[in-house]
Amino acid sequence: MASSSAASKPIQKILDSTKIASLLKFVRKPPVDPKQPIQGKPRETTSNAFKEHIKRESVRLQKALNSISHGKHIFVYHNVRTKQVVYSLTRYLEKNNLLRQMVYHGKKTVPADLRRDMWIPYYSVHFGDARLGLRAYQLLREFSMQRQFSPPAEMITVTKEYLALKRPKNPVEAEEFDELNKKRIGKPMQKKERARVLMDQKATSVADIAAVLAIQQEEIQNGLLEDDYKRGYLTKKARQRRREALERENEQAIKNMARIGALEKQLSEQDRTGVQVKIGEEDGAYPENVESVKLLWRDAHDAHYAESWPSNVEHGELEIKRSAIIGRERHLDGTDEVVTEHEFNERKE
Repeated sequence: MASSSAASKPIQKILDSTKIASLLKFVRKPPVDPKQPIQGKPRETTSNAFKEHIKRESVRLQKALNSISHGKHIFVYHNVRTKQVVYSLTRYLEKNNLLRQMVYHGKKTVPADLRRDMWIPYYSVHFGDARLGLRAYQLLREFSMQRQFSPPAEMITVTKEYLALKRPKNPVEAEEFDELNKKRIGKPMQKKERARVLMDQKATSVADIAAVLAIQQEEIQNGLLEDDYKRGYLTKKARQRRREALERENEQAIKNMARIGALEKQLSEQDRTGVQVKIGEEDGAYPENVESVKLLWRDAHDAHYAESWPSNVEHGELEIKRSAIIGRERHLDGTDEVVTEHEFNERKE
């Protein structure tokens, strides 16, 4: 009777896999049978081999949870001081991912250590199809790097408007400032000024995502979401490589589902209300239409940085919370560390 009642447990709710990937202690310390062979034989739970196995299994479980909706979300953080913008496919921001997106523009433009309280949510983008999200993520990274490595001339040229922003309010100092800088109009900025301008990506990031979504809307009309077989783009060797890749993906998917199933079982057993816990995609987290896109803004006024938005874009606001998980470690061979994490929940009226 106990087994039949456990099997008939009602489902209370589906836990969003992207939100619990680094929050629950069950993810950081997943269930591992002490009798399971580790490095050839069962190990004591206090041994270094068992602890290392738990650490590695935790990372594998987090990757399995992220694979459920991998590519359907893009979470954007910005630095409150330098206004740098970085993109992440997970709600938590990893140190290595952040540093790879930071470009060296001169002395002290890339900090030796990260101020974890400086990175806060900017906006998030949600897609109905993972292919669109991954393509958008790739384009956003490329646009950001291209602008910083090869900026347009007008972006790093001294103008009257640029000098007006730096002009002192004191009349005497303002007169001296004008005398010193009037000859600079039309010439390239100094190194420090250029670095400060290139690091400020808040406006250009919004313009980039608007341009990317407009490009994708046109690509969808041209058959972007259609299968490559129907479009006839794949050669014989390409089809063979694709079959092999799909087989590897299926094998990995089976392993991921096994890990997620073990986590669901443990959460259900420890739930005091006696309900069955399921992990998946949260209802309402994605647009209902595959071709639609949802943007959630920390400040809705930032959307005006873009001249126009495609017709398939839906705008919303992020729920502002002061609490954040800062500096939670997630190591694989000692190389990975979470800088900060925010929930990116949609604000409800």
